[in-house]
Amino acid sequence: MRYDRKKDISPKYLLLTFTIICVAFLLISFFAGDKIAFVKKYTNMIISPIQQGINKIGVWTDSKMENLKEIEELNKENEELNKEIDSYKEQITIYQEKMSELEELRALYELDESYPEYNKTVAHIFAKDSTSWFSIFYIDKGLDDGLFVGANVMCHDGLAGIITECYDDYSKVRAIIDDNSNISAKIMPSNALCTIEGNLNTYQNGVLVVKNIDKDAKITIGDKVVTSHISERFHQGITVGYISEITYDTNNLTITAAITPAVDFNNISEVLVITDKKKDID
Repeated sequence: MRYDRKKDISPKYLLLTFTIICVAFLLISFFAGDKIAFVKKYTNMIISPIQQGINKIGVWTDSKMENLKEIEELNKENEELNKEIDSYKEQITIYQEKMSELEELRALYELDESYPEYNKTVAHIFAKDSTSWFSIFYIDKGLDDGLFVGANVMCHDGLAGIITECYDDYSKVRAIIDDNSNISAKIMPSNALCTIEGNLNTYQNGVLVVKNIDKDAKITIGDKVVTSHISERFHQGITVGYISEITYDTNNLTITAAITPAVDFNNISEVLVITDKKKDID
């Protein structure tokens, strides 16, 4: 028969043992304090730096935690500020677009006032052809608005083009810079008759060619060129552009000139359309 030599130690004996040890340390500390002072000294030399290091680590950890909290708060504030900035940018863009539209409408109003003899309506451009300029473009008004094929179109400071196709609610416009455009005009103040030919190649340099000017015509740089009364399609007196160059032809009978158009065909959004037919005005 085998016996288990392993015996459990009763908790009360463990408690009694630790109590005796603690009392012993108290008595030694009380009665022999001076004799063990050197032990305390060396113990403090070891423990104190450790405590100081632990305290510094604690302080450093606290400061870093505070910094992290501040960084998180700053990141949140930064996100909110960025959202506000984006909102302000959108508002600024909207205001700029409205200001641009307002300025263009003001320019159209001034243009309208310059030609009080004609009835007109405002139209918005909603599409154009694939070229860099507005040589062919489409407006959001048509037959239902009293427009028709042959109606003259103006913007900026003068003549922009003519309607070539007209439907119920939109129209196609051919600009004066288009290769198929041809205008009977006259140069002021000399009243010299001429012909303005549309040409996208010459408009790359910002000009159109003016031909068939009489060699004896008194013209100078800066003279205004307007539509002529003999034009079959355009109302008379509408500004087309200004003389920028004069060349005498080799036949010694005519002069060729270049004009800078009164309309900037790089950017157009609103136009005025004359609703009077030329034959009715005539």
